[in-house]
Amino acid sequence: MLPTSGLQKYWIRLSGDTTAFPLHARIFHSVCIISIFGLGYNIPFNFFVGLPTVSVVSLVMMLIVAGLYYNSRFKGNTSLSVLVTNFVGLALFFLNYFLNSGINGPTALFFLLFLLITIGINPVNQYKIWIPFNVLIVLALYCFEYYNPEYVPDTYDNRFNQFLDQASAYLVIAIIAFFCMDYIRRGYEMEKQSAIEKTLAIQQKNHLILRQNEELEKLNAQKNKLMSIVAHDLRSPLANIQNYLEVLGDFELDENQKAEIEKDLLNATKETLSMLSKLLAWSKSQSHGMVVNPEYMELSGLLESTLLLEVSAAALKGIELDYYFEPDHIVFADREMMQLVVRNFIGNAIKFTAPGGSIMVRAKCSNKECVISIKDTGIGIPAERRDKLFSLNAKSTYGTKGEKGVGLGLLLCREYMTAQNGSIWYENVAQGGTCFYISIPVSEDASAMVT
Repeated sequence: MLPTSGLQKYWIRLSGDTTAFPLHARIFHSVCIISIFGLGYNIPFNFFVGLPTVSVVSLVMMLIVAGLYYNSRFKGNTSLSVLVTNFVGLALFFLNYFLNSGINGPTALFFLLFLLITIGINPVNQYKIWIPFNVLIVLALYCFEYYNPEYVPDTYDNRFNQFLDQASAYLVIAIIAFFCMDYIRRGYEMEKQSAIEKTLAIQQKNHLILRQNEELEKLNAQKNKLMSIVAHDLRSPLANIQNYLEVLGDFELDENQKAEIEKDLLNATKETLSMLSKLLAWSKSQSHGMVVNPEYMELSGLLESTLLLEVSAAALKGIELDYYFEPDHIVFADREMMQLVVRNFIGNAIKFTAPGGSIMVRAKCSNKECVISIKDTGIGIPAERRDKLFSLNAKSTYGTKGEKGVGLGLLLCREYMTAQNGSIWYENVAQGGTCFYISIPVSEDASAMVT
């Protein structure tokens, strides 16, 4: 908005706020205020130059203008006040033409000033009425005086009074015209600036709506992807479980065969449960948002139970899992989230590492963050999978012994780490395998700096 001084603010209070009155109404109020001052000056001046009748008319007009201003500004009847002003103004100058020496007086200048005021205070669709009306009255008065000069007496006592009246009228009209045009210009600038601001606000809202639509489309695509994952990735293990149970019920099997089928059935059940857990965790995070409850914890105590379980899982596949943390390593993290993230990374390492391989888990802490590394001797990550590894478009792949994943684990890990002001990244190891890194703040202050 344009800057306003104290005087301008006071003038705005008199003419009306932009939010309460349209531009033509504010111009009308300003013209009324200026006219009141102009007519107030005109009363003693006309007495001085020997025109007492004109002084009385000026006093009456000043009272009428004050009433019209009050009716519009404080009663809200702007249209009625403007209409009355059109008639009264023309009638006043029509009468003044005969009282103030006709063509030899300043009335023609006042008609011209009133024409300017008419343009400012009337709606555009009424210009075709009042502008021609003003011009026709002036021309009619000139013609009347030309053919009937005896009806238009010369009211000046001497040439000095005439020149003084003409000069004074010109000066007053020039001042009023200046203030009117200046107010119109300022009003236009304010309206223009307001329109620009409204346009920018609308553009921002449109941009926000477009972004919201994009987010909705993205969420819808994620929902469809999720349904596709559920349909595709859960159908197969559930079908295997059904087949195992049918074989156990329909065929006579020896103990070794039963033990082998039961082992496969247990593995299929574990994989299905893991898939469901990840699906539910991700779905909950998308539906209700992340709820993070960070606290100060020793890293070794935080991950000990998780790592012990993973050591057993790695041993069943013939993989050595080695881990070690300094006892004084403290992190500021959410317990459940961190356990899920570490469990998922180690589970992936086991999944993509062949029997006889190894996994090493270490941590290195500074005064700002603690970086946990999970390094395996597995098959690594192919180049074609790297760009979409942490997205919903990541395809689930089979492990070195046919283990099936759901494709949501790394996406969920990234979202969990972001919610804790941490991060994850990885690199392929030159000798084969992959090393994933988990960075987590070691204090609340460090967490704020990461944010």
